[in-house]
Amino acid sequence: MSIVAYIAVMAVTTYLIRVIPFVAVRGKIRSPFLNSVLYYIPYAVLSAMTFPAIFFATGDFVSSAVGTLIALVTAYCNLPLIVVALAASSGAFLTSLIV
Repeated sequence: MSIVAYIAVMAVTTYLIRVIPFVAVRGKIRSPFLNSVLYYIPYAVLSAMTFPAIFFATGDFVSSAVGTLIALVTAYCNLPLIVVALAASSGAFLTSLIV
């Protein structure tokens, strides 16, 4: 199959994934439960994509776990994103040097 066919199939697939919800749901969703489920889907998908990448990024589970723990603690303390990223990266780097 040619590359053009691959691109066309992926374009149609992406288009259908985005259009089907608009066609299926025409009115406002009134169910509080469904609204709450739809509200949290982006956070769940982002977590599902991010956490596996975190633990395989360094090649060492211990340094990844230390970096993640540092990121969680600094984020919980409401520090700016750049501080969280630098602290987590530094913690993972220093842990990989020590271990």
